[in-house]
Amino acid sequence: MKESSEQIKILCVDDERNVLRALERIFLDDNYEIVLAGCGEEGLAVMAESGPFQVVISDYRMPVMNGVEFLKSVYERWPETVRIVLSGYADASAIVAAINEGQVYRFIPKPWNDDELRVTIQNCLERYFLQKYNRELLEELGKTNQILEEKVQQRTEQLELRNQALEFSQSLLGSLPVGVAGIDENGMIAYCNDTAAQYLKNICTNGTDIFGLDLTVSCNALFGSLVEQIRREKTVSAQFPLGDARFRLLGRTMTFCGSESVILVFVEIEP
Repeated sequence: MKESSEQIKILCVDDERNVLRALERIFLDDNYEIVLAGCGEEGLAVMAESGPFQVVISDYRMPVMNGVEFLKSVYERWPETVRIVLSGYADASAIVAAINEGQVYRFIPKPWNDDELRVTIQNCLERYFLQKYNRELLEELGKTNQILEEKVQQRTEQLELRNQALEFSQSLLGSLPVGVAGIDENGMIAYCNDTAAQYLKNICTNGTDIFGLDLTVSCNALFGSLVEQIRREKTVSAQFPLGDARFRLLGRTMTFCGSESVILVFVEIEP
């Protein structure tokens, strides 16, 4: 049996006092608290006032409330308590009723064998504490799952906010009246707003699709050398011709995800 500091309490219910005394004597050498009740109504009152009880032993035939009715009430109110029926009648229908309605763990005939009854109680207690341990594990698992769900929800909300901020930033950069482009460490155009795309078409050698181009292959040598100058000097401000117009090109490096990228801003110079 799983060790527990919980006081073990066993309730014995029978309308015959000699039966109750006999049950009490069986467990004199055990560290159990044995509580006696003379009928089902008294047993329910005792459980309500002095519970919890790990095990309930009840006679089957009792006046007013029989053992099945009593154990059915116990099951409804204290389902974790392990239930045992004692009976001097080998009535198959009574056994079936006790199992189905009272959800009993054992049906023990009278007269019983003391040693066998003590072993049965040991088994009941092992069952009780095992089920209790399983419930505690499930409760702990439920709490852990709740915490994880809350963290996932928080993370999802954070990602949604970041996505909204990213969409806003991209929309903002896209609507600027100046050209903005980003070039990664491998020389690829990783970002380009609409204004910069229009400007860069003039130096692009393979069509109009700017995003994803490799500067060393697709753009003229002058522009490529300017990007390399920015990488060396970290920040550059220079004039640069694009088609028939001239631009003030502002460039600087920035570190993103552990790699060094180049940010370019194109400002057209008034004639």
